[in-house]
Amino acid sequence: MQVIIPFSEGFEEIECLTVVDVLRRAEVPVTLASLDGGAVTGRSNIVVQPDAALDAVIDQKWDLVVLPGGLPNAFILRDDVRVRALVQRIKQQQGLVSAICAAPIALAAYGVLGGCRVTSYPGTQGAIADLAPEAVYCDDVVVEDGFLITSRGPGTAMEFSLRLVTRLCGEEKSNAVRQELISA
Repeated sequence: MQVIIPFSEGFEEIECLTVVDVLRRAEVPVTLASLDGGAVTGRSNIVVQPDAALDAVIDQKWDLVVLPGGLPNAFILRDDVRVRALVQRIKQQQGLVSAICAAPIALAAYGVLGGCRVTSYPGTQGAIADLAPEAVYCDDVVVEDGFLITSRGPGTAMEFSLRLVTRLCGEEKSNAVRQELISA
């Protein structure tokens, strides 16, 4: 199984790097792909070196795509035709699509939410409703609906990450990682 995380300027470091760390602890291969292949500065001015440029890895087979939040990252991802095509292809191939915080706005813009249950950072609920009026908005920490996994923000990043491990590797592996992290 393979996971890709496209990210750009202003990404939310907690959301992005928690997912990378937790998935790698579960021995899931994760590729951090910046849009141009260069280092990226997050919302808290932490500079992260990607594993690859998006164009170099976009055509590989991916089982899960994770869109981290943060601004303007969520809007940059929303407007990037390559990320849109990647998400739509992964969904079409019965892979998993996930987003946290403001990034579900991108999924709404891509037209992949349909009538799915979704959550996001509370301040983005209106934008998601405008872009995907058929989506059912929920206030849960993590919301799963078939192929889709969404979460609310930086404070929910650990639970979101562990839920991704559960979906990819099963409950036993997720519980083992949770214990290793001493997470509630």
